[in-house]
Amino acid sequence: MVDKKYCSSSFLMYRTIADHTKQFAEDIIPQFYGGGYGKEQIHDSFELEESLNNSVKDICSRKKTALALSGGIDSAILAKFMPKGSTAYTFKCIVPGIHVTDESVMAAKYAKECGLNHQVIEVFWEDFEAYAPILMKTKGAPMHSIEVQIYKAGIEALQNGEEAIIFGESSDLNYGGLSGLLSKDWTVGEFIDRYSYVKPYHVLKEFQMITEPITRYEKDGYVDVHEFDRDFFFIEAMGSYTNACQAAGIDLVTPYANTRMAIPLDLERIRRGENKYLVRELFGRLYPGFNAPAKIPMPRPMDEWFKDWEGPTRPEFWPNCVHGMTGDQKYYVWILEKFLSMIS
Repeated sequence: MVDKKYCSSSFLMYRTIADHTKQFAEDIIPQFYGGGYGKEQIHDSFELEESLNNSVKDICSRKKTALALSGGIDSAILAKFMPKGSTAYTFKCIVPGIHVTDESVMAAKYAKECGLNHQVIEVFWEDFEAYAPILMKTKGAPMHSIEVQIYKAGIEALQNGEEAIIFGESSDLNYGGLSGLLSKDWTVGEFIDRYSYVKPYHVLKEFQMITEPITRYEKDGYVDVHEFDRDFFFIEAMGSYTNACQAAGIDLVTPYANTRMAIPLDLERIRRGENKYLVRELFGRLYPGFNAPAKIPMPRPMDEWFKDWEGPTRPEFWPNCVHGMTGDQKYYVWILEKFLSMIS
């Protein structure tokens, strides 16, 4: 069903079209992640280690495979299972004259520890301008901002003879890494406010408030955030990785996504500061003497890149609607406008 108002509102709130039966236009067919959920039931860090190790060794035995290595613990764990001499790519966003988050220093330490060939992929604003149309054409929808880095890594890996690339995606969603979302018991209304990336009524003249993706996980007025994370959020997040790799023409491997935590998440432990405790336990066993770094998202310096952007000009949007927004929020408005202009 064509419903531009719904699709625009849903993308602003959730970075995806929540209702998979709807689309922006008649000839624009959106692509969604359809790989299913993790099937290996995980009870402790030893079972997790065995599953991840088997996944990495399986793909590396069949195809020339690279690793996307950040400065965090998820991909560092996977690095331990890669064959010596394999290539590890780290993203580094570049803003001329400004220092931004750089994960390559920590990633280089992991690569050295594991005997990997470390390469840094520099990402510029010009890459967003160049690759956004390609990625949105394959997706049939506006794209997540991480897709440019993933796509660029896929292209470079292919040029280097790689056939597949491994990412540490979905560890946070499965094992309680999103401590901000898990920090309290949220009522439905509170969680809608907390989770929504951009409220559509701030931006669009014609909008809808899309609540069903959250109310689906409601019980007695509260949201089961862990189930929301590893169900709806998981599908949205994986869709970005699959789209970017498909557009680049390289196989995607996500070992954490093959697993599912089989025991209840210890929310009190997370709220005391021990988020993703099974993964941290595994990291400590594999990297004795290393301090687990703080969790940071895949670097994207949107505050710098969108500092001077004055906002959308298409008639669907309110004038001056991005006033007071963060760089990330401005990005979602910018990419929605770019997609609408591309299809009309």
